[in-house]
Amino acid sequence: MKIIKNMNFKDIHIGSLVSQRVLECGIDVSRLCKYFNDTEEYISKMYTYKSMDSEILLKWCRILEYDFFRVYSQNLILYSPPSAIIAGSKSENLSQMPQFRKSIYTKEVINFILEMIENGEKTKNQIITEYNIPKTTLYKWIEKHRK
Repeated sequence: MKIIKNMNFKDIHIGSLVSQRVLECGIDVSRLCKYFNDTEEYISKMYTYKSMDSEILLKWCRILEYDFFRVYSQNLILYSPPSAIIAGSKSENLSQMPQFRKSIYTKEVINFILEMIENGEKTKNQIITEYNIPKTTLYKWIEKHRK
């Protein structure tokens, strides 16, 4: 997977990411028009959208064979505060929603974090504090991905 250099997971512009993926895949606009049952102008307009409806984005995921929702998941991993729900509390057990582990980091997120350290944008302590990454995890990444 090719990622936009210095991807800012805090400020996502999904239309430009979709546009980049269309170019990478070399998909003809006529195929996209047929798939979305819409005009070339509408397809082009979607590339300008900062955000888009989840049903439309799901269609883009399918035709481009890329999980754009994961970009938003990375935003949650990096920027959402820790849950206020205490483990084992009644409110947590009452939820019928699927439960996911928050501490799943993709290669792109790891590289994003390590680049910030290498470029001097953030210190290790800032990364640990701001992104709520355990100290041992960060040091394991540094050791494993050392050049």
